[in-house]
Amino acid sequence: MSGTRRRLAGRIEVALPPAEAFRLFTPRGEQDWAHGWHPRFPAPAADDTEPGTVFETSAHGQHTIWLVTGRDTGKRICYARVTPGDLAGTVTVTVSPAGQHSEVEVMYELTALTGIAEHKLAEFADGYPAYLGSWQDAIAASLRCDNASPNAGACAGPGASLNAGSRSGSGSGAGDHHGREPRDGG
Repeated sequence: MSGTRRRLAGRIEVALPPAEAFRLFTPRGEQDWAHGWHPRFPAPAADDTEPGTVFETSAHGQHTIWLVTGRDTGKRICYARVTPGDLAGTVTVTVSPAGQHSEVEVMYELTALTGIAEHKLAEFADGYPAYLGSWQDAIAASLRCDNASPNAGACAGPGASLNAGSRSGSGSGAGDHHGREPRDGG
């Protein structure tokens, strides 16, 4: 075991007020903008932001187990996440008002569980600003699709529009939605 631990934090802007932006970082809400993000709940979860809620994701050949550890509805949601044999840690998403928009801070605290994972974690840390930028871009594209005409071809397909999936729910993470680790896979 390597035991390398990294704390990564960054901010993005979302063109929605905090109460609406918060939903985008819930387990079910991320499906609306994060390609490949498909949480599975082993037990019924009417409110997927409720502390104690467990869900699982799979991407890039890895299985990740998530636990909602805390929430301040509309403002903050916290997760613990474990990808066995790879990475373990927490993800905290904090949504704050910024004029007509929201500023979203995404903090990962991750520990590599193996030597191979240590290298993956270093690569993830190096690319973290671009990773969060991909979140901001995907959310902005989904918002544009919501405001586009129904015949807008560029907005077709899963995750292309915020109206495409469930409007209720919760979630947050890293890796599996944008083809990078460690959202789901790490």
